[in-house]
Amino acid sequence: MAGDIDVAHPAGPRVIDPLPMRDENGEIRHEFVADIAHAIHADNTPLLRAIVAELHEADLGDLIAALDADDRVRLVELTGTDFDFSALNEVDDTVREEILEELEPETVAEGVRELESDDAVELLEGLDEKDQDEILEKLPPSERDALERSLEYPENSAGRRMQTEFVAVPPDWSAGQAIDYLRDTPDLPNRFYEIYPVDGAQHWQGAVSLDALLRAGRQVPLADLIDEDRRRVSVMDDQEEVARLFGKYNLVAAPVVDTANRLVGVITIDDVVDVIEEEADEDLRALGGVTSDEELSDNVWTIARGRFNWLLVNLATAFLASSVLGLFEGQLEQMVALAVLAPIVASQGGNAATQTMTVAVRALATRELGSNNAFRVVMREGLVGLVNGIAFAVITGIAAVAWFRIPALGVVIGLAMLCNLIAGALGGILIPMVLERARADPAVASGTFVTTVTDVVGFFSFLGIATLWFGLR
Repeated sequence: MAGDIDVAHPAGPRVIDPLPMRDENGEIRHEFVADIAHAIHADNTPLLRAIVAELHEADLGDLIAALDADDRVRLVELTGTDFDFSALNEVDDTVREEILEELEPETVAEGVRELESDDAVELLEGLDEKDQDEILEKLPPSERDALERSLEYPENSAGRRMQTEFVAVPPDWSAGQAIDYLRDTPDLPNRFYEIYPVDGAQHWQGAVSLDALLRAGRQVPLADLIDEDRRRVSVMDDQEEVARLFGKYNLVAAPVVDTANRLVGVITIDDVVDVIEEEADEDLRALGGVTSDEELSDNVWTIARGRFNWLLVNLATAFLASSVLGLFEGQLEQMVALAVLAPIVASQGGNAATQTMTVAVRALATRELGSNNAFRVVMREGLVGLVNGIAFAVITGIAAVAWFRIPALGVVIGLAMLCNLIAGALGGILIPMVLERARADPAVASGTFVTTVTDVVGFFSFLGIATLWFGLR
């Protein structure tokens, strides 16, 4: 990619092999990273500028993540105005914050000026207020005011996600006037999909798609092309709701209005793809009890501290489940087989509950599960638990009899398995629904509660039935 460019080196010139940045698996080549690091240490600015100018922001972000911490900041400093600061939005939050904190505010401000407003907000929002203020003070007043307004909106809101660059035109123009305006105006957004007629007070009147505009005759009034029913979002809408709107109505862009219906920004499909990825990543982490802000670049102490609280909750629930075993201490001493088989019942119920919980959490997140179909879905999951419970009751019962040569033990574990799989299925659907109704995140809290239910029910049903069946005390 870099071509045959010599890099100054104390031992003589070194030529970077013009290999592509990535290998056949799409991974960044170690040789490429090593050559870039060598160029950084040699202060070879011409080479670094040439390479950075060729890279897409996503590729540049991957390169930054692959470099050592000290080399990252130096790369930004050496490449100067050729460095695309949007690449910093492609790296972990921890890496981005480390780089921004090391750079001079003037350098960051110059990079921010080259970004679209939504990318600039994303770059700044992770910094503390003092660092934000230092950077914003270096910007021209008009640009600073626009970014400050966006940063005032709640985190994860449409107002925080939107870009404030859009095309607004008077509704009484003709199609020809609008097209001439688009051709002759130099400071339009880099990419847009529709234009928005607004009145003198900036009130949104509707949207005109570019394909409709270009197909219309020049004398056709713009008012005839306006789609007044165009979907729009409020600055206070949650970004997850916005993403759902895009998916449901196949949108590529949506105007953003304030509480007075004034047009203040636009959200485009590339922003929504980022939101979908972030929300999916957050839910996946939450199901595993991992905080949403944990990054691969975090140090050991940060990761351990972030995971500690949830592990502590799990430990408390584990003691609760184990206390059930304590209730049957005498029975366990009389029949060792019970101690061997009890974890199997609890584990199988936990696995069944996790399957149901995963489906339930996803359905709640996508609004596919609600009050209108809750009863039907709960009954369906209960029947699934019943069917699988019967099947695994037979399988486990046969295995227990073959193992311990006690026929009655097969019946006991079969009944316990049936009870726990039904409990797991119902717990896996009902607990996320209850948490959702209580305005708690089902993805975060469901796992611990569901596991506790299946452990308690599994141990209690198996040992309780065994006590009654064998007359143990």
